[in-house]
Amino acid sequence: MSVRKKVTHSNGEEIVWWLADYHDGAGKRHQVRFKTKKEAAAHHDQMKVAIRAGTHVALDNDLTIAGVADKWIRRVEANARERATVRGYSEHIKLHIVPRIGAVKLAKLSKGHVEGFRDSLIQGDKALSRPMARKVLRSFKSMLKVVRCSHLADDVKIELDKRSKRKLEVGRDIPEPGEVARMVKAAKGKLRVLLMTAASTGLRASELRGLRWSDVDLKASELHVRQRADRWNKIGPPKSAAGRRTIPLGPELVLALKEWRLACPKGEPDLVSLAPAMKKAGAVKKDGAAKYGLHSLRHFFASWCINPQDRGGRELSAKVVQTLLGHSSIMMTLDVYGHLFRDGSDRAELAASEKALFG
Repeated sequence: MSVRKKVTHSNGEEIVWWLADYHDGAGKRHQVRFKTKKEAAAHHDQMKVAIRAGTHVALDNDLTIAGVADKWIRRVEANARERATVRGYSEHIKLHIVPRIGAVKLAKLSKGHVEGFRDSLIQGDKALSRPMARKVLRSFKSMLKVVRCSHLADDVKIELDKRSKRKLEVGRDIPEPGEVARMVKAAKGKLRVLLMTAASTGLRASELRGLRWSDVDLKASELHVRQRADRWNKIGPPKSAAGRRTIPLGPELVLALKEWRLACPKGEPDLVSLAPAMKKAGAVKKDGAAKYGLHSLRHFFASWCINPQDRGGRELSAKVVQTLLGHSSIMMTLDVYGHLFRDGSDRAELAASEKALFG
């Protein structure tokens, strides 16, 4: 086993690269190229440990990136990932990975190939938005882990321009209180209950689909998030440990739920049966199209919790808002909704506090 420097010439230009040369447990020789000695040595040492531990996987000389993608997606399916997740990964493969780099053989794959793939995602006529390109690159990196080649993409990244990230705005992304009130007033039956529940609890669409009457304690005026249902109504656990939570219910929503429980058709598996109404949830129209989607009511709930009481809000702390939304970290809450919190420059509040202190 060795790491060697190699020099070649092309069009009068000297090209230097490094070769990690080793034999696997079966005696088969492997030679992998790298741009730097550091990368070659790291791979060499990693393979040395894997061979001694008996965990080394020899690369098929004819295996292409398209073949790796097929192996990866089958493993994802075998791990019982959600249908929507598998579908998203499959689209990454079919639309973006295979057309750009699918024909490259894994045994010949270099960091240069990976960097070129990254560049093709964000440049040229078929460039993707940076957030989408980042998702595709993340899928590609996960593929390489299956064949123990993730080291080739460790330092290849797509940075997002946080300065150009658009903040959520009331009236555009977040319904105003008056708009929510008009939506609820105009709706009937289960659609009305759906809108009230979404606006008053901030549940995700999947959590609304998976809601059971056994999760709604009308006597205690609280709702328990214990499961969710994907867009195909397949039941599963919450998105994370933080997603499993208890949300208090106001008297108006409790009354609406009591009325709906009496009218709700009996169904399996004890679901509140709000799912059919969700298709109509974009109830506010603008130029013939829905102005808001259902997820906007989750944004409304967050803003309602954050807004000061003198503006009709609940004025809750960021930590409480995080818990009610089921975010796994407070940074996620602040990243999305931080600009809605009072900024501390309220002159009236400052004057009142100063008077109480010195007056």
